[in-house]
Amino acid sequence: MIICAGRNETFKFAESIGVGLIESAINLTKLCLMNKPDSLLFIGSAGSYGEHKIFDIIESKKAANLELSFLSKDSYTPLDKVLESENAMTRNDTIVNSSNYISVNKDLCKEFKQYGIGIENMEFFSILQVAKEFKIPVAGVFVVTNYTNEKAHEDFIKNHKEAMSKLIKYLEANQIIKQKVSRETS
Repeated sequence: MIICAGRNETFKFAESIGVGLIESAINLTKLCLMNKPDSLLFIGSAGSYGEHKIFDIIESKKAANLELSFLSKDSYTPLDKVLESENAMTRNDTIVNSSNYISVNKDLCKEFKQYGIGIENMEFFSILQVAKEFKIPVAGVFVVTNYTNEKAHEDFIKNHKEAMSKLIKYLEANQIIKQKVSRETS
């Protein structure tokens, strides 16, 4: 099953599950309870911590939930900070950080790279958490729309349409979706 966040990232060939950690966890859990999929592929946008360029396509099977306050030693958590799909359909080791907040502090975000984290996407950590609970193989395919800096939202808006087009072309080229179906984006 192909899933996506929703709102301005919807596709006719993907099931929308909601934006952020909470909406995506709740709605993906509902989907899994009603009709458990054999596998999950999450597609969407991401912000780069600096290593990946705008419009790069990144596959991943790992997600983290580290907040900026953790990097500045202003918080800690007893919960798992990094999850990995054991049965993932990809071998890429790029870790995707997830939070309900978009990072805009370029200097602090550089520290994410010290933990092997390359990009951020609001939903992926909760998707891995739900997939782990239901024992479903999961992977993600992301297109970079912006860097994590003070212009993050502005660049996301500016690059979003082209990024979604490049994501669809990538899915077609890798035969994840058929060309005829993919042209029907919402």
